[in-house]
Amino acid sequence: MTHPALQGWRPTLLDLLLSLAVVVAGLVESFGRQGPLPGQIDHPVPLAAGAVAAGALLLFRRRFPTTILLLLTADGYAVRVVTDAGYYAAWHFYSTLILVHTVASAAELRSRRGLGGLACVLTTYGYLQTFQHNDMAEVLISAIFMGVAYTSGILLRRQIDQTMRLTVHTTRLELEREERARWAVTEERNRIARELHDVISHNVSLMTLHTGGVRMLLGDDRARERDLLLGVERAGREAVEELRLMLGMLRGADGNDPEALQPSLDRLNDLVAQVGKAGLEVRLRIVGEPYPLSPGLDQSAYRVIQEALTNVIKHAHAAKAEVVIGYDRAELSVEVTDDGIGHPPGGGHGTGHGLIGMRERTAMYGGALVTGPVPGGGYRVSARFSPTGLPAAS
Repeated sequence: MTHPALQGWRPTLLDLLLSLAVVVAGLVESFGRQGPLPGQIDHPVPLAAGAVAAGALLLFRRRFPTTILLLLTADGYAVRVVTDAGYYAAWHFYSTLILVHTVASAAELRSRRGLGGLACVLTTYGYLQTFQHNDMAEVLISAIFMGVAYTSGILLRRQIDQTMRLTVHTTRLELEREERARWAVTEERNRIARELHDVISHNVSLMTLHTGGVRMLLGDDRARERDLLLGVERAGREAVEELRLMLGMLRGADGNDPEALQPSLDRLNDLVAQVGKAGLEVRLRIVGEPYPLSPGLDQSAYRVIQEALTNVIKHAHAAKAEVVIGYDRAELSVEVTDDGIGHPPGGGHGTGHGLIGMRERTAMYGGALVTGPVPGGGYRVSARFSPTGLPAAS
């Protein structure tokens, strides 16, 4: 049965490589230095077995770093007792450095676990100093290597913690950005709905009045027709009332918002005058022969120009702008170009709330919105609308 602490855990590829390296190096050292002379190994088998045990312990270094370090120290001591020699195996020192690094990276030094790990590191270093042939140089060398291993583990842990904090922060910012984008789309659609309500309720009211007028002109001999027209009047009034209820829900406390007034391309001169007071010189140019537009399309085209000019003032630091309205039987085109620094309108790189609103309005009439910097400086917002509601020609 698997120990609870090992459930869902498995060694990484790095653990396997380190373990294999220690085992192979230990076997080479044990049997490659076999001999009776000083500096050689009289009993290679216990050292080789110790190397295999050390390699196996390294597989669990990340799961139980402090415990594994103590077991590795015990492994080295056992090999020393069995061989009854003062020879210190290199594979044990390499394994010790690996585990010292792992212990340091496992927990914050100021925590209980971190202090326990430091105590084990000092215990291991004390064991290394029990060999009689160690001189001062050997003591300092082992201290330097173990100090570097321990410090590198601390730096690694801090880097991992910082990376995790940055990841969490980035994720939170991404979620907030998506939430703001969704909010902007909803807000823009509500505004479009308010404008469409004004258009539809006006037209339905007009149809109802005309129907009533026709009904009053009919004589008494046309009772059946009069009843049918009366039903149309009632249906029209009910529809207008339903639209008013819906408008109240959409407007909420902003029912008196000036933007609720119906905008139109006929009011562009007023918009240009307002923008001029803000310090932006605007040139208005009409291409083609103007023709009557549906109220919804008229409003959407006006709003695109209004939003583009507003964002030129806010973000582009421009002195001049040109508005071109192109009338064609296949499509209505609107283009706003400025001589500013070329920053995308609405803020950001194409994801601002202004661009969201303009895209919603053009898409509603089968159109397309294209924005981007102008060669030589400046920025252009180009919108095309299909008066029929079908996709605009590309």
